[in-house]
Amino acid sequence: MFQAKHSITLLFSANKVYDRQVIEGVGHYLQSSKVDWDVYLEEDFLPRLEHIEQWGGDGIIADFDDPSIQSALKDIRLPIIGVGGSYQEESDYPDVPYVATDNLAVVRCAYEHLKQKGLERFAFYGFPHDENHRWAAEREKAIVNLCKEDGFDCAVYRGHPTRPETWQYSMNRLSDWLQGLANPIGIISVTDARARHLLQACDHIGKLVPDNISIVGIDDDDIARNLSRISLSSVTQGCFDMGFQAARLLHRRLENPSLKNKIVLVPPVGVAQRQSTDFKSLKDTYVIQAMHFIRQNACRGIKVDQVLDYVGISRSNLESRFKSERGHSIHNEIHNEKLERACKMLEDSEMTTNEIAKVSGYPSLQYMYAVFKKHFDKTPKEYRDAKNL
Repeated sequence: MFQAKHSITLLFSANKVYDRQVIEGVGHYLQSSKVDWDVYLEEDFLPRLEHIEQWGGDGIIADFDDPSIQSALKDIRLPIIGVGGSYQEESDYPDVPYVATDNLAVVRCAYEHLKQKGLERFAFYGFPHDENHRWAAEREKAIVNLCKEDGFDCAVYRGHPTRPETWQYSMNRLSDWLQGLANPIGIISVTDARARHLLQACDHIGKLVPDNISIVGIDDDDIARNLSRISLSSVTQGCFDMGFQAARLLHRRLENPSLKNKIVLVPPVGVAQRQSTDFKSLKDTYVIQAMHFIRQNACRGIKVDQVLDYVGISRSNLESRFKSERGHSIHNEIHNEKLERACKMLEDSEMTTNEIAKVSGYPSLQYMYAVFKKHFDKTPKEYRDAKNL
C-alpha cells in the first residue's frame, strides 16, 4: 500500500477567497515539485484547535493573521510555516518561517492607481483596531505614510464591525463620513467586503462613483465584484504565490530542520481596474450625471433619449457639453461603454460570445460581430484568442 512520506495539515478557512488562493498555491507546489505529502485540510478546523497537539503529522502551514491559531500552535514542536500580513516592525513577526502579503506594496498599488487618475484627495476605510485585524492597522499606517510623503492628507474612517443588529447604524455613520469628504476623492478600502459598504452608501446618498468618489478594494473577490451595480476595482494580492512559497519553505524545513527562520514578502499582482475607478476629470455637472447613468445602464440597451430624460436638459445642450468635455457624442459614449464591457468579458471570463452579446446590451450576436469587425478587424472569438495568447 502507498504510504505518504510526510503528513501535512493546512490551517486555513476555505470559505475565504484569500485562503483558497493560498491553498491553491500550496497545491501547485505539490504538483510541480512532486513532493510526497499527505495533506489534511478541514473547512471547520477551529473547534479542533485545542487538540492540535494530538495530531500526529509532520508539518503545518497556517493562517497566522488569526491570533487563536498562533496561540494554539505556540507549543507545537513541529515545522510550522506562518502565512499572513506583513508588519512595519520586525519584532511583530512570529518566531517561525513566515510568508507575508506585502501590505505596504498592496496599499501603494491602490494609491498609485488612484493618483494616475489625476486624484489629489485620498481617504481610507478600514477596521476598528483589534488583535484580529492587525493587518488592517498595517494597511492604514501604510496609506497615511504614503500620503504624507507626497504632501497629501488622508481621511481615515474605521467604521464598525459588521453585525446584523447594528448594520443600519453602521451604514448611517459611514454615509455621514462620506458626506463630509470633499470631492472628487479616491478611497482605498481595507478589503473588498468593506468596499461594498462604500458603494452601497454612495448609492443611498447620491454620491456618484467614480465621478465624486473613486473606490479601490483589496482581494479582487468575485462575490464583492458581482453584488454591486458598479463593478469594483481591486488589488489582486499574490496569494497563489504565497501558498507556493509557504510549501517550498516547509519542504526545506522538513529536509533540514536546523534552517534559520525566514520572512518572505510577496508583492501584489496589480490592480484589476473596473468602473469604480474609471475617473475622468470632468467639470460639467450635466456631463458627470450623464456619464454616471451611461456606466450603469449602457448594457441594458439604453438610447440617447433615456440619458436626456435622466439629466433633464435638451439634446442640443447636452450634446454640446459632451463634445466639449468628452470629444464625442452621447451615442458614441454609450457605444464605447458597451464595447469596453464586451472586450473585458472576452478577456477575463469564460462566457460564450452569445452570452456576452446579451450581457453587453447588443441586440444580437451578429450585431456584436459587426461592431468587432469594424473596430478591430476581428471577430469576438479572434479578439479573445489574440488576448489570451
